[in-house]
Amino acid sequence: MELKKSEKADLEGKRTTLLLVGLVVALGLTLLAFEWTAKQSKAESLGKVQSQDVEEEIIPITREEVKPPPPPPPPKVVEVLNIVEDDVEIEDELEIEDSEADDETVIDVAPVVSTQEEEEEETAKVFFIVEDMPEFPGGEMALRKYIAKHVKYPVIAQENGVQGKVYVTFVVGKDGSINNARIARGVDPSLDKEALRVVNGLPRWKPGKQRGKPVNVSYTVPINFVLQ
Repeated sequence: MELKKSEKADLEGKRTTLLLVGLVVALGLTLLAFEWTAKQSKAESLGKVQSQDVEEEIIPITREEVKPPPPPPPPKVVEVLNIVEDDVEIEDELEIEDSEADDETVIDVAPVVSTQEEEEEETAKVFFIVEDMPEFPGGEMALRKYIAKHVKYPVIAQENGVQGKVYVTFVVGKDGSINNARIARGVDPSLDKEALRVVNGLPRWKPGKQRGKPVNVSYTVPINFVLQ
């Protein structure tokens, strides 16, 4: 007689399915076990921090004292005594004669001779600052009026619109004459030439003096050329 099993009671057909389900469940439990972490409980307090006063240690600063080297000992002085007997006559005696002069005494004095070169050097010496500076007759204002009256503006400078201040340096001699006039700072050749012409035509000045003696003194005069 052939036994017949119902499809519900046949477990062999569901064996593969149950095996797969079991493997899936086991794998899931394994993964869950790896990922499981215990939650940390909150700390009620962080504890107390105790502060402790630390005394600051002050380290004194020490400097190495450098002692100067001792001074060298003074040189020894050896005195040499020359012992002379009482009976020995000393020849090096000083003879003091009467030096009082009378009417018949003749005194030889070497004459002071001043060479010609020294006189020429003293005569040619030029001072820049002296006790009494040279002065134009009538003073500084008279000098300005004289220059303004005698200056003739060059035509070529007027046509080119050239203007400016020319400084002329010259020497006031012992006799008050004007010598060695030259341009100290120029503007234009035409203006410089006219300024030299006016300065060389200046009348005699009151000479400068050093220690009461007239001397040669260097002097500078500015001449301003302005177009109107």
